[in-house]
Amino acid sequence: MKTKFNFTFICLLILCLWVVVPSMAADGAAPQPAAPSPIQDNSFLVEEAYNQEYGVVQHINGFTRLWPNGQWAYTFTQEWPFDPAPRNQFSYTLSMVPTSDGRGSGLGDTALNYRYQLVGNGEARIAFAPRATLLLPTGDSRLGRGAGGTGYQASLPLSVVISPHLVTHWNVGATFVPHAHGLSGDESKTWGYNLGQSFIWLAKPHCNFLLETVWNGTETVVGRGRTARSHTFLINPGVRWAINAPHGLQIVPGIGVPIGVGPSAGEKGVFIYLSFEHPFRELPKR
Repeated sequence: MKTKFNFTFICLLILCLWVVVPSMAADGAAPQPAAPSPIQDNSFLVEEAYNQEYGVVQHINGFTRLWPNGQWAYTFTQEWPFDPAPRNQFSYTLSMVPTSDGRGSGLGDTALNYRYQLVGNGEARIAFAPRATLLLPTGDSRLGRGAGGTGYQASLPLSVVISPHLVTHWNVGATFVPHAHGLSGDESKTWGYNLGQSFIWLAKPHCNFLLETVWNGTETVVGRGRTARSHTFLINPGVRWAINAPHGLQIVPGIGVPIGVGPSAGEKGVFIYLSFEHPFRELPKR
């Protein structure tokens, strides 16, 4: 019942934003530019290789619910660029996940991310932005909400513009936890790997259609020095659209429908996305 309430609330929130915010912008305030700002860095399950513009912060909410296993997760991410290039970006991700017995939920592990724009930017045909992540064990491993030890993650996001209306993104990454813990408290090192690929059809600057494919291989501790490996493979078609409000605020709701294939065959779900992007400082005049 609680999960059903959370899902209903998020859907209603997105519906309200879709209806109310454009009318507020029309009633009021600052005149809007003739052409809406395009959507760019708002993928769902696949990471894009674009750092935020200098002086702009993004707040990202994601909610995933899968059936029939009943798994769900909520994440909140903030992205902060900290140089005018912008080459360097810091972000953090908080998560809320259920306990292993499904009778409750709580804080999961926390990710502290640093990403460097090595090649290109949002205006380039090819962009590449490696990311390094420190995973803090803020989730209780005895309840199945975290790894139980500090972890390290590396990811290599690559973005390629194929045509004015088609963009593709590619991810490869690995996660290592030297001292992970299982439900019983046993310890072992664990490795995880992930691959991702997506196509984004830019149907309009303010409306995009997505097709994402993600594969994950993870290990869990099942005994002292022993682990068990599992895999997930999901295809996620979806749509996202932009609401451009006054004062540089862009709101991007979106929805995806994850479908399990291969080792995840039979699973299906819903992914709800909602981001807010806005300036946090006055940009220097050129």
